[in-house]
Amino acid sequence: MKIIFAGTPEFAASALAAILEAGHEVALVLTQPDRPAGRGMNMQASPVKQLAESRNIPVFQPPSLKDAVTQERIAAVTADAMVVAAYGLLLPQAVLDLPRLGCLNIHASLLPRWRGAAPIQRALLAGDTETGVCIMQMEAGLDTGPVLLREGTAISAQDTAATLHDRLATIGARLIVTALDRLPLAAEPQPGTGVTYAAKIDKAEAAIDWTRAAEAVDRQIRAFNPFPGATTTLAGNAAKIWRSQLADPAGGNGVPGEVIAVERDALLVACGAGAVRIFELQKAGGKRLPSAAFVAGHPVAVGARFGD
Repeated sequence: MKIIFAGTPEFAASALAAILEAGHEVALVLTQPDRPAGRGMNMQASPVKQLAESRNIPVFQPPSLKDAVTQERIAAVTADAMVVAAYGLLLPQAVLDLPRLGCLNIHASLLPRWRGAAPIQRALLAGDTETGVCIMQMEAGLDTGPVLLREGTAISAQDTAATLHDRLATIGARLIVTALDRLPLAAEPQPGTGVTYAAKIDKAEAAIDWTRAAEAVDRQIRAFNPFPGATTTLAGNAAKIWRSQLADPAGGNGVPGEVIAVERDALLVACGAGAVRIFELQKAGGKRLPSAAFVAGHPVAVGARFGD
């Protein structure tokens, strides 16, 4: 089957690799334009572009899919299907109509819950106990198309956005290969109830409010690992918290943000209700460190305050 693949980050690269491994012809890859990244802010190709170039697949990086010249380039491929995964550009109806079997989207949620840009983080922030991947037949609306295949996975109390991302990327890569092998598939319209939207993550959301319940603080820390990192202050200095766990039992005596115990491998920190154990943190300009190593280099005593 001749395919156009549209995607940008690692999540999409996993799917592209699986499609190639399955023997499908990827005639063209669409991906976002190169962006400055890293401390030197050097221009960096997306993971999808890097994989495509390593396989000698033509890469096209238009800033928009709305102009006629771009659409003509895509139409010239005469693809059987287009696969879209975390691409980052809207596909106008003119593009959706080009492939013979339409455009298939790999979406990291159990639709119609968490349509939109940040389904993994939003599921964690909301305290969902399950998420998954849907292969969706694309239409003009935002993730509103009928679902061809879906598979769920439980969200554990230890999951971060990073671990959940990797698990969902693996599921998505497997499901899209199955979908392509079975096309055309019967499509199930999404129900009109249970719709939620996963707005793009704003860095302003990363600031920890220690007056919230421990469950909410822990979910925030896990949802923002690896991006953008849950932020706070310690002794007036900026810090990020990377790994946490609800205290067991959840109780703790102290004002919100107060260190109520310095344990062998964790800092026990009071919240508005309950407490969390902090296992990994980072000062501004420093490295991510296990709590024991952080305390060894930056002494933290009982009574110290996060968010002061």
